[in-house]
Amino acid sequence: MAEVRKHIVFYGRVQGVGFRYTAKYLAQSLELTGWVRNDSEGTVTMEVQGREALINKLLVGLNSGRFISIEWVDTKEIPLEEERGFTVKM
Repeated sequence: MAEVRKHIVFYGRVQGVGFRYTAKYLAQSLELTGWVRNDSEGTVTMEVQGREALINKLLVGLNSGRFISIEWVDTKEIPLEEERGFTVKM
């Protein structure tokens, strides 16, 4: 299965609830690469790369977080990048 890379912006209660570290843990457990960061507008931006089915598993896992409440997401597919691991950007 081919890999894809997605640029995703999350809206809702996504800051101050462990979103970025939950995303990192889930992404690493699914062997996805990319990064996640808080934005000044109260949103969270993520770029994630891997098989689409695994990215979808990541999104389902994030949405089932105890304190996280995703109201909607903006997603677009972007070009693949060479990288290793998944990081939290400050």
